[in-house]
Amino acid sequence: MPALHLSPAERKQQRSLAHHLHPVVLIGGDGLTPAVLKEADAALSAHGLIKVRVFVESRDEREALLVQLADRLGAAPVQHIGKLLVLWRPLPQKDKPAPEGRLPAPRTVKLVTFSRSPHHRPTVKKVRVLGNQRVTAGGTIKRAKRRGASLKKRSLG
Repeated sequence: MPALHLSPAERKQQRSLAHHLHPVVLIGGDGLTPAVLKEADAALSAHGLIKVRVFVESRDEREALLVQLADRLGAAPVQHIGKLLVLWRPLPQKDKPAPEGRLPAPRTVKLVTFSRSPHHRPTVKKVRVLGNQRVTAGGTIKRAKRRGASLKKRSLG
């Protein structure tokens, strides 16, 4: 599989998303073994964006490993910084379609009303909330409105 290519803007976005990740695959002195490839492929399929730690001293060898990993896994090399390599591959589509016209299941919510007097206990009332309802901050139940996603979240998904 040939490696994917990212534009500089896409690469920058992936680098920022990978900043807080921990390495999930470690490559030791044996190099790129079939077990390492299998583990990296499983991690890319599960997460899409992974960090790989390489225990090789030579920078040229680490660059070669990054290119080999990207080619064999069909991923895009995002970043090589020190002994860390960052790879990205789009997540596979899920096969399970969402059921049409179905709402989330009903759930039971506890509403706690505090007394004005510090000597009385708060009253606890259990209420059943349906899938198309929400509980407001005041404790009343209203029909849920569709929440609009931000522009940034819409562009990511």
